[in-house]
Amino acid sequence: MAKLKVYEYPHPILKQKAEKVEAVDDEIRKFLDDMLETMYASNGCGLAAPQVGVSKRVVVVDIAHEGEEPSPIYMVNPKIVWKSDETEICEEGCLSLPSLRAEVERPASVKVVYWDYNGAECELLAEDFLAVAIQHELDHLDGVLYIDHISRLKRQMLVKKLEKIRKEQSGN
Repeated sequence: MAKLKVYEYPHPILKQKAEKVEAVDDEIRKFLDDMLETMYASNGCGLAAPQVGVSKRVVVVDIAHEGEEPSPIYMVNPKIVWKSDETEICEEGCLSLPSLRAEVERPASVKVVYWDYNGAECELLAEDFLAVAIQHELDHLDGVLYIDHISRLKRQMLVKKLEKIRKEQSGN
């Protein structure tokens, strides 16, 4: 397994629609393993292929807390087929927007269909934080970031904050 480079906002790949995967083969499985290692090393709970520079419809998610048994979910060509009318507001962060967080309103439950690690068709009803994490990652596959779900003013404030953090980290 290998740790991959996480691309940060405003890299153009983060705004592209990812391409469908034709089949789950050894190459895709190795990529899923590398994505999971990268996500864990970055203390994330989800990672989408575009975030590591690959325009494919591939996502990994694991919302297990520290000290809990890991429970990774590998999703290839995931698609939300149902969303609840009920919504919830959750504070979200993103490995591609480090050090930033914002409250985002999303459906509280979703049903998603996808291929798993072995290429089997799966269906998952996700609720609460798992639903939020899945929606967040699937947004990446369509070139959407969580900051696209907040007001323009809040988004501008977060981007300015990110620029300030980057300046401080570079010593300028």
